[in-house]
Amino acid sequence: MKYISTRGNQQQMDAAGAIIAGLADDGGLFVPEEIPQVTAEFIAGLAPLSYKDRARQILRLFLTDYTDTELVGCIDRAYGGDKFDAPQVAPLRNLDDVSVLELWHGPTSAFKDMALQLLPQLMCTALQKTGEQKQLLILVATSGDTGKAALDGFHDVPQIKIQVFYPEGGVSQIQHLQMATQVGGNVSVMAVQGNFDDAQSGVKKIFGDEVFNAHLEAAGTRLSSANSINWGRLVPQIVYYFSAYADLLQCGKIQNGDRINFTVPTGNFGNILAGFYARRMGLPIFKLICASNANNVLTDFLQTGYYDRNRAFYKTITPSMDILISSNLERLLYHLTGDTAQIKNWMQALADEGRYDVGEGMLQRLQNFFWADWADDARTAATIKEVYAADGYVPDTHTAVAWAVARAYQRRTEDRRPMVIVSTASPYKFNDSVLQSLGIETAGQDPFALLDRLAAINRDSIPKGLADLRQAVVLHKGVCTQDDMKAAVLAFSQK
Repeated sequence: MKYISTRGNQQQMDAAGAIIAGLADDGGLFVPEEIPQVTAEFIAGLAPLSYKDRARQILRLFLTDYTDTELVGCIDRAYGGDKFDAPQVAPLRNLDDVSVLELWHGPTSAFKDMALQLLPQLMCTALQKTGEQKQLLILVATSGDTGKAALDGFHDVPQIKIQVFYPEGGVSQIQHLQMATQVGGNVSVMAVQGNFDDAQSGVKKIFGDEVFNAHLEAAGTRLSSANSINWGRLVPQIVYYFSAYADLLQCGKIQNGDRINFTVPTGNFGNILAGFYARRMGLPIFKLICASNANNVLTDFLQTGYYDRNRAFYKTITPSMDILISSNLERLLYHLTGDTAQIKNWMQALADEGRYDVGEGMLQRLQNFFWADWADDARTAATIKEVYAADGYVPDTHTAVAWAVARAYQRRTEDRRPMVIVSTASPYKFNDSVLQSLGIETAGQDPFALLDRLAAINRDSIPKGLADLRQAVVLHKGVCTQDDMKAAVLAFSQK
């Protein structure tokens, strides 16, 4: 299978080349030339398999230039051993009225581990396959979870350095500690003055600076990305939609062919886009329900067809969703239009004016796949309290946004198909906000005391990676402006 740019240049690559490059030369995102199709028999065959074997069956459809031996090795190193604290890797927890797909049992307690434990393995294999001799420098802009997951996956990986930028004061205490204490001789962590969009825009500018990139390459360094703009980040996420469906089949909650719904807390649109790929492949998904927080640019877009990032930015109790520029929409629009010139025009309008309008016809196509709503902090907190009272289950804040929106969808549409809520983080990562939502006082307590308070009422114990932060030493204290990011990258590349 070949990969091409959403913006229409003639560049065509195998999966390995696309994963190393991250972005296409014209600034577009790599997409598969065609989306593979699966049968009902294929889906039924996934039910008795382990997560690793399910991953192999899905990934081999997209990564056709990787041998089966290479794929099995990458998957075993990503999901094997004791990296995940659940044997199912991505367990499905069935409650009375919903199923919860728990994607946070990896080393950093967030769903990003599902892809960022595998991406370094795919990338290392790609370097060997292509004979690339240059050092790769992975640049990451994070709203909290991607940064730590990427640092954990890439630390001390040969031939690769990783530099993470996060918004100063824009992540939770636990998220900050996870990144600031990261060990490894090939890692750098830097706070950026501003919000996530400032960090993300700074990284995109660096990728788009041809003179700067040429200077780095001449010195033996090539830039790449571990954000969901990299196809190697996105393709592993397709697997867990199939895995959730297979688990529902295995436990008898559905029959093969039954259509189900997924509600996904959404910021950069990569997680829910993986569900779109699964649906286009033939997985029986009826609706993908996009759940946003007060930074509800995606809700407005999916309800009106008008994308406008020129609005107030809010810091919320769901910081991983505090995003106004959702990069992966570009891939979605490409697959729905096939018109690279139009995609380029829309993305240029977003860069120049901060807005674009896809029109009524495209809006109707979008709404065939998606439904959208949002929840503010008060509604999110109320949902945490209600879910705990009803089921004894403690969702994190991002999962609670999805839960609130899933309820709104069911109430307004009267759709009673099985609902899967995609749970993207452990509640322990956001213990302050979760405890306050449950009416427990947190003022003046450090994050580790709060971990203990939450453990006293939660059926799940504190994840090891978070418990170990008690003894971790803060190693990264740098702060820069968006304008200083290029200099920071240059300095780190030369170390």
